[in-house]
Amino acid sequence: MSENENAPHPAAVHGRAAHVRGLVLAAGAGRRMGGPKALLRHRPDEPTLVERAVTLLHAGGCAGITVVVGAAAEEVTAIVTAMGRDIDVVRCPDWDEGMGASLRAGLSALMRSTYEGEGCVDAALVTLVDLPDLTPEVVARVLDAPGHVDNAHSPHPEPDEHAVDLHEPTGPTVKELRAVLRRAAYDGMPGHPALIGRDHWDAVIAMAVGDHGAREYYRTTPHQLVECGDLATGRDTDTREELERSR
Repeated sequence: MSENENAPHPAAVHGRAAHVRGLVLAAGAGRRMGGPKALLRHRPDEPTLVERAVTLLHAGGCAGITVVVGAAAEEVTAIVTAMGRDIDVVRCPDWDEGMGASLRAGLSALMRSTYEGEGCVDAALVTLVDLPDLTPEVVARVLDAPGHVDNAHSPHPEPDEHAVDLHEPTGPTVKELRAVLRRAAYDGMPGHPALIGRDHWDAVIAMAVGDHGAREYYRTTPHQLVECGDLATGRDTDTREELERSR
């Protein structure tokens, strides 16, 4: 074990979780929606769903954002790159296969990439572009949760003598962050965002097929659930009617 692996991350630099990059899956064609979801807006004067996703991941604490594009790639890329933040775009050539292809493309790109001031990415916070009531508070809770479910927000509170104060300034070590496997839950139902440490990326890439993304890997691998049902519903939207109702 190297000395660097034991060193804590500067996890609270301007509210950012060091070495955790947001990964927005925004490649789908949105056929039931009538067009790519990334380009939709709740109202004509509001940001697109992809802009909203990028903004809330930044606000929630991700050090930077990678957006996976596929359908309408040129248009989505132009919107994202015009935001002027620490954002990059990954193209998924087989995006029509489903969410699994987008996740593979995103994690594979992060494995090859380094970022100025951050170096290698040690964990990815994965979310979908079509979660209209996702908030920065949900992102922050999933990023900051200690090594157990935050019992104050659990539907089945249990005392935990090992509970860690969420506001402690110390962050995880490199080794701990790379080993993390965690996801949000809404009234006990697993959902997004999902925090996936680098140690899991190869296995997730191997198992991500169709529209399942990392679902099968989470089903077979121990992980932490962070209850967020008090902050959002976690529901995605597949039709314009559902998007209208989510206002």
